[in-house]
Amino acid sequence: MSGPVEPSGEEADGDLSGRRILFLQGPLAPLFRMAGEHLREFGCQVFRINFCAGDWLQWHGKECFSFRGSPQDWPEFIERFLAAHQITDLVLHGDQRIYHRIAIEKALPRGIQIAVTELGALRPGWMTLERNGLSTLSRFPVEPGAIRAVSERAGEVDLSPQFPSSFWLQTAPDVAYNLTNVFLKPLFPRYERHTIYPPIEEYLRGGARLLRQKKRTARAEREMEALRKTGSSYFVVPIQLEGDFQLRRHSPYRSFSQVLEIIFHSFADSAPEEAHLVLKSHPLDVGFEDWFGVSSALARTHGLSARMHYLDGGGLSKPFEAATGVVTLNSTAGLEALQAQVPVKTLVPAHYDIEGLTHQGDLSSFWNEPHKPDQSLLEAYIHALAATTQVRGSIHNRQGVIVAARNIADRIARRELNPLGAFVEPPPRLEKARKLGVRL
Repeated sequence: MSGPVEPSGEEADGDLSGRRILFLQGPLAPLFRMAGEHLREFGCQVFRINFCAGDWLQWHGKECFSFRGSPQDWPEFIERFLAAHQITDLVLHGDQRIYHRIAIEKALPRGIQIAVTELGALRPGWMTLERNGLSTLSRFPVEPGAIRAVSERAGEVDLSPQFPSSFWLQTAPDVAYNLTNVFLKPLFPRYERHTIYPPIEEYLRGGARLLRQKKRTARAEREMEALRKTGSSYFVVPIQLEGDFQLRRHSPYRSFSQVLEIIFHSFADSAPEEAHLVLKSHPLDVGFEDWFGVSSALARTHGLSARMHYLDGGGLSKPFEAATGVVTLNSTAGLEALQAQVPVKTLVPAHYDIEGLTHQGDLSSFWNEPHKPDQSLLEAYIHALAATTQVRGSIHNRQGVIVAARNIADRIARRELNPLGAFVEPPPRLEKARKLGVRL
């Protein structure tokens, strides 16, 4: 039976000379290098493995090692490295990159503390820091009673907005990292990147879309205003990126087009005749896929052309304002919808897919009787999340990255990953996900 597991405590101001901390790939920011500097100041020994020239650009020095082998060579390399350097802690950004998945597999049997970072679930102004895994592999509880108990233990948590994102800090480090990898590929010829699109083409497409952003947003706002004036009910579907590990690893689907086929088929069969379907493009989509064409074809096939709307601009706050419900695969947009008191149906177990928060019936029942989130449970979930798996700071804000690095280093040094009973074994979402075909 699953239950909360508490890690042993260790103060950051104690003797940490026996802690040997290995960093793998981090976010596209100086976050990991800065966190490593803090951990060295605490007395820890710090190591880093670079896989590509972009990694080296972010962090190089005597504590850094280069892996220039193929992915097939990595399991043996990392196993030997963990043993030879007596690693006690492993820190990495995202748990589903090929190098990171294998490193976690090798580290778990050795009792190594694994710290996984990701962009904050409560963004902006937060980073995620979880023990052993994220999303489907998160150890954060799903039982409402356990979540309320964590929230009660947490005490006061400041949820005020901080560290607004800078467009420059979102784009410039990404461009520098990927172009360095393109032009210096001979230095790491066998590196396998985790992204799916050629970087230069992606930037060219992204630049072209950016030039049309105002027009796209204006068109989306007009479309929403016209729909609102009809008084019709509508459901929102946020489109997720094809390269997103939430789709590639935490779902059974190979493409989001399969997700849309399921949604359109169910909507045509079961939704009220007066209801409409609103598809919203992802803000980082650069146009490799023609989602308007895909959704239009599906609408024609299922007789929904007059009831389907595609928004290729703007944010989600306006569509959420009068939405009857939101259907998502497992996007963090679902949490945003819950915070707006909009009913949400996930197709696979998202982190927030919890009884009392999301609709637990099937998709056909959601169209007709969507369950609204329990406000007190939602507040407890957000409070518990902020106190245990989120840290203040942001990689997209100059002051925010400084704060995030210090907070992450403190949590790692103190072994405070998923504290206060927010660590449950086995991962409580995994069994349900596997029954749906998720291959984890």
